[in-house]
Amino acid sequence: MKTKIIVAAFLLVLGTSANAQKNIELKDLPKASQDFLQQYFSNTTIDVVKKDAEHGEKGYEVKLKDGTEIEFWKDGSYREVDGHDKPIPTAFLPQWLNDYVTQHHPYEKVTHIDYGHKDVDVDLTNNIDLEFTKDGKVLKDKKDKD
Repeated sequence: MKTKIIVAAFLLVLGTSANAQKNIELKDLPKASQDFLQQYFSNTTIDVVKKDAEHGEKGYEVKLKDGTEIEFWKDGSYREVDGHDKPIPTAFLPQWLNDYVTQHHPYEKVTHIDYGHKDVDVDLTNNIDLEFTKDGKVLKDKKDKD
């Protein structure tokens, strides 16, 4: 009986996660997402495009051949860009963020940005972790321990 319950739970989790992401074509992304990719990431090619329902929020996830991952809200605006420790383009970032990094960390590059519901999390090269309110107030600026 215990085995049947475990198997049923496993199948339920597997079915739920299978429904959470579905591969789609680039043309199926909202126009704002397509424009964002063309403008800021035209130097690499797209590997995978998925419709994503993470944490009950519908959106999209794009993986590029260079390893960068980009998540979009359902309206097509970007939510997260993760270069996995490699610098990402910064022209799309808010000016206050670019100004802060230039002033306080002039030798570092942005590798990750994540817009949460309440804050903006930013990672820089050299394991520096920044956190801001959405209007640019600094909440955290520290170097992570290796």
